[in-house]
Amino acid sequence: MYLCKVNLLDNIYSPEDLRKLAAEKLPLLAKELRQYIIDIVATKEGHLGASLGVVELSIALHYVFNTPDDLLVWDVGHQAYGHKILTGRKDIFHTNRQLGGISGFPRREESVYDTFGVGHSSTSISAALGMAMASKLKNELHRNHIAVVGDASIAAGMAFEALNHAGSTDANLLIILNDNAIGIDPSVGALKDYFTKVKTGNIRADNNFFETLNLHYSGPIDGHNFDELLSELGRLKKVPGPKILHVITTKGKGLRQAEENQIVYHAPGKFDAATGDLLPHDSKNIPPKFQDVFGLTLVELAKNNEKIIGITPAMPTGSSLKYMMETFPDRAFDVGIAEQHAVTFAAGLATQNFNVFCTIYSTFLQRAYDQLIHDVCLQKIPVIFCVDRAGIVGEDGATHHGVFDLAYLNCIPNIIVAAPENEIALRNMMFTAQKGLDLPIAIRYPRGRGTLHQWQVPFSEIPIGKGVQIKPGKKTAVLVLGTLLKNVKEAVHLLSESKQEHIGIYAMRFLKPLDTELLHSIFKNYENIITVEEGTIIGGFGSAVLAFASENNYSNKIKILGIPDRFQEHGTTEQLLDLCELSPTTLAKTFKSFS
Repeated sequence: MYLCKVNLLDNIYSPEDLRKLAAEKLPLLAKELRQYIIDIVATKEGHLGASLGVVELSIALHYVFNTPDDLLVWDVGHQAYGHKILTGRKDIFHTNRQLGGISGFPRREESVYDTFGVGHSSTSISAALGMAMASKLKNELHRNHIAVVGDASIAAGMAFEALNHAGSTDANLLIILNDNAIGIDPSVGALKDYFTKVKTGNIRADNNFFETLNLHYSGPIDGHNFDELLSELGRLKKVPGPKILHVITTKGKGLRQAEENQIVYHAPGKFDAATGDLLPHDSKNIPPKFQDVFGLTLVELAKNNEKIIGITPAMPTGSSLKYMMETFPDRAFDVGIAEQHAVTFAAGLATQNFNVFCTIYSTFLQRAYDQLIHDVCLQKIPVIFCVDRAGIVGEDGATHHGVFDLAYLNCIPNIIVAAPENEIALRNMMFTAQKGLDLPIAIRYPRGRGTLHQWQVPFSEIPIGKGVQIKPGKKTAVLVLGTLLKNVKEAVHLLSESKQEHIGIYAMRFLKPLDTELLHSIFKNYENIITVEEGTIIGGFGSAVLAFASENNYSNKIKILGIPDRFQEHGTTEQLLDLCELSPTTLAKTFKSFS
């Protein structure tokens, strides 16, 4: 089935098997492992470049250390494909990121070798330090604790906090700094510049950043050279206290295209495993990605409004802020993996009368919740948050599904929460926001493509807190927040004509403030109310409508549809929406029972 004819890898089912190999065989194993990853990701898709860059490191760590008794924690879990294959999941690796298959990230319930769940960045040092202190308390002094920090995650605030703490302890902690100078996009900031100086020998030994934090520093060494890796890991295994090994790697190592185009090959989709070339796909006559609607609209607005600023925490390509950075480089900022800083930085700019668009993934905004409350909403600073990847995101799974933002935003005073139903509504909400608001606003939209080909239409202002009727009905009103309007409309079309007449459809557009005028009209004219949202049932749009009904003594039958109270697994967006009863067919069954 796969192109690689494995030999050594055929007999590796655990790190114990790996340790039986002679050290001189490891380069051949690395070649086989790298090809195995390429072959499967080429057809099954997933993250590629990060795992290719740490093949030798993954082998060396399991070879030198006695995992799982020695505890290995990966940061930015998409580095861990090689780790998964070496730790008993080789034969099921082809199910990676598929419904019912293994996760694309380390996951504790999946394997004893996955010591900590890691989907977001910069958590490994804190977790490994906690494990190291626990081992000390239990008098398990033989255990090693290794944190692999990579893909620019060392630059995040949480990593700095952990380094600061680690340096004040005698914990048996080894931090592997996987320095490849790139996350998803190239690394930014002064720390990146510092690492460049270290690699070129322009930093004095007595001026080492890590040594000043009381961490024993070693390196930099070549992360693709087994002689250097095995020697230094073996030495550091015997060095007491906290230490850091600086390893230089190349993201995408071993696949020419992945090395040359590291951004695209971070997660390239399907490609030819033999040549490395991306498979052709027809990008003409298809609707745009929502991120591109945001990015291109921001440039369009910025051309007529010199006060517009764009900010992203390390996601210029993923969020499409790259268009603003290319057109107005002085007015667009990538602040690195630093969501907390991004939010408060945006607030500071906004106090000086700039129209600040902070584009940030829904699950990444979770990491800046206090800043959102304390630095923005409490002070009524009108930052414009464009919340990307809201809702189900598909194969990235539980760590990345943006299903909590409606609930966690809804309970904060002094914020407008909006969910456009399509690309044009997103454009118009951005247009409205940059004209000036008295409060911050969060505009959420999903990962993936929209539905409209002709979306670049003239701007029009959207009334804040107002919904719109899409279709009148007689008995049951379906209130939709966001882009699930498409599924709702398809679901109604699946019903008989007589059933369709009973269903009214409303695009509510705003969770906060609710359109109470429209809600009063709906509750007075419909027997049944169904709310539909791509967010948690608890605390979201449906909950707000229930609260409205209670406050106003309405007794209509109300059904809330949304994401159930459990973490959603990985799978295609369509599969997961179906499991949540939010696909057109499952929605149609619900509508039929109410009509």
